[in-house]
Amino acid sequence: MLHVQLVLSPPAGRLHADGMFDVHVHAAPDIWERAADDREIVRWYREAGFTGCVLKGHYDATAGRAVAAGRDAGLQVFGGQVLNQHAGGINPSAVAAALAMGARMIWMPTADAHTQQAAGLPRLCCVDGGVSDTTYAIPPVDPGTEEAVRRIVAMIAEADAVLATGHLSTAEVAWLLPVARSAGVHRLLMTHPSYTVPDMSEDDAAELASVHGALAEVTAYQLLHQPGCDAARLAAFVRRVGYRNVVLSSDAGQPDSPPPPQALTQLVDALAGEGLDRQALLACASEIPERLVVP
Repeated sequence: MLHVQLVLSPPAGRLHADGMFDVHVHAAPDIWERAADDREIVRWYREAGFTGCVLKGHYDATAGRAVAAGRDAGLQVFGGQVLNQHAGGINPSAVAAALAMGARMIWMPTADAHTQQAAGLPRLCCVDGGVSDTTYAIPPVDPGTEEAVRRIVAMIAEADAVLATGHLSTAEVAWLLPVARSAGVHRLLMTHPSYTVPDMSEDDAAELASVHGALAEVTAYQLLHQPGCDAARLAAFVRRVGYRNVVLSSDAGQPDSPPPPQALTQLVDALAGEGLDRQALLACASEIPERLVVP
């Protein structure tokens, strides 16, 4: 049986982060504990001066939740669909439905990607032992999914939505980005490429960003929770990839993380503390992600 715990605790102190836009935040309800529900987290963003956010659920479509949470909120709230087991994996039907309901971001498999299993990271089957341990991949790891992937990127292109790479491996991301570009997808996000999954190198991320026009995400979650990761490592990644190719997000919402607005602000402060340009970092947390998502 799945257990959801909702902990409604306000941010510590008052934050001022005018203009920031967080493309990656987790809220309750979820299969894992979250610090607050959609509306509470949206309120925190509003009070911190953010212009918007994207709600992400590894095992839930969030387009409808975003509409409800954003109503009269005073900022832009968007949602999307992650192609994990609950959505049938690499499933064009799930993408079609999500886009028809206003999804702005489609993530390739995350918690049910083959990389997640290989790394021993949490998955739905870890929460409920009766659920299949099926994993998903795309070419070149699983050539059999090519037709479905091509249908999916065509739909994303038509909707002018964002394709995010999820937890796919570097080889899969390198295959996917040119396929998406050739299909007409203009909004491409490499999901935290330097995180444990996919553990992409700085050089690979820099090349893929440069060649295919994809943005590379760096998250506060990495700074707070990724083993072996610190501000110096993340700063080196940003330097190599280049400010104009980087999106900073929180990937927060966990009870043991700061509230998402505070987490993203801390990430900017930590990177600035490593000698990076604060104004450029602020653009990576505001103008660049907002331009990526907002139609």
